[in-house]
Amino acid sequence: MSSNNIDEQREKVFRIDSKVNLFAPCKLGEGILSRQQVQELSNVKSFAESKNGVTFFIPASGSGSRMFQFMFDFLNEPNESNSADMERFMNHLKDFAFYYRLPIELKEKIKNESIEAEELATYLLGSKGFNFSELPKGLIPFHYNEPFVQNPFQDHVIQGVKIANGNAKFHFTIQPEFEAEIKACLSNLEGLTGTKYDVSFSYQSKESDSTAFNENKEPAKIENEIITRPAGHGALLANLNEVETDIVFIKNIDNVQHYSHASSSSDFWKELGGVLLNFKEQVKAIYTNPSKSKLVELNDVFQFLSPQEMNALKTDEDIKTILNRPTRVCGMVKNEGQPGGGPFWIEKDGRVSKQIVEKGQITQKGEQLSLLIKSTHFNPVMIAVSTKSLNGTPFDLLNFCDKDQFFVVNKMHKGQAIKYIELPGLWNGGMANWNTIFVEAPKESFSPVKNVLDLLEHLHIPRS
Repeated sequence: MSSNNIDEQREKVFRIDSKVNLFAPCKLGEGILSRQQVQELSNVKSFAESKNGVTFFIPASGSGSRMFQFMFDFLNEPNESNSADMERFMNHLKDFAFYYRLPIELKEKIKNESIEAEELATYLLGSKGFNFSELPKGLIPFHYNEPFVQNPFQDHVIQGVKIANGNAKFHFTIQPEFEAEIKACLSNLEGLTGTKYDVSFSYQSKESDSTAFNENKEPAKIENEIITRPAGHGALLANLNEVETDIVFIKNIDNVQHYSHASSSSDFWKELGGVLLNFKEQVKAIYTNPSKSKLVELNDVFQFLSPQEMNALKTDEDIKTILNRPTRVCGMVKNEGQPGGGPFWIEKDGRVSKQIVEKGQITQKGEQLSLLIKSTHFNPVMIAVSTKSLNGTPFDLLNFCDKDQFFVVNKMHKGQAIKYIELPGLWNGGMANWNTIFVEAPKESFSPVKNVLDLLEHLHIPRS
């Protein structure tokens, strides 16, 4: 790692303010299309008939250990809160998919109500049992689809094939040490279904890792080795660059419903693809014969450009430039208290544009906090994108990133306080200069699993 690169990162960590300037939250009719508008604008038939196919791009390197945090806490320092969570877990054991893979002797103890919570937690988390504390989240069983126990990798593939009418590819970004195990679970799925799936993998590049700094603004070290940390999911922009299909669906590994509850989500993904195709078709027509009035009409429908951006378009070349960019159609769920980023209009250098913004990018006081509180929707990561130009050639997506939208992370690492930067998030600053359409998503399409107890929600339980 060069000293110039370290100096540049140090400057960002300690001297540059990366907070965004909110202009206004996006709301229905003010940057977010309603469910009715989505269904009217979605050319689902064209999506179904598209010969280009779809790639599902799913970041899947995250650890599943945080799903079981209350178990770790219960084993190490039991208290009223984690004991209550453990009690609920024990009372619903047969509702969890992994119950069906427990050894017979443990099932007998559960049946006889003679098993101790500590024994079961140790088996689930430890290396002599399921070893959930070390597995990526995608390998942890989520759903029981009788007689099969399925993990998120398998669920995404089964449901994705249905969404894309069999014309689907899947690309997972993973930790290389788990590739063999992931391939094995997908091979088992192929054996069960008699279907061959088009699945590929990539890793987050180590070259993108960030230097960690100590409180003295010097590179933090352990045993004289500089500490480096992964630079966040923004580093995956390079991986997305390698996907070849024109339509790509980006989603989180933990947001997948039980197959019996997946129809609403599946229909919505088709709608996202249909809106994307409809928009690109109309954009091509205006690009071929540039017209400001036609662009105004298009923008009135899709609400993808701000008045400031529209006013800045003076020539036909301006119109063609702003139209010929990567495009994303992003589902937004009504905010009912869930954490996560949201849809906003932000201002930078006199330009107002639509962005997905994380809470950590926003100043938590004054007018900026007031605008945050007024937001009505949040980002569930349900995004349909087109990464090719209007003549079909691939964009270099790195050219459409806002490098100023990086994150500064403060963490403890082996007892040492460190600070480092994460690259602009994949769907945050990484897509800052894309044409962006926000649409309202049905709440039934969003059922993330952050805590293992989330698997007790109805969208994860087989429909009776």
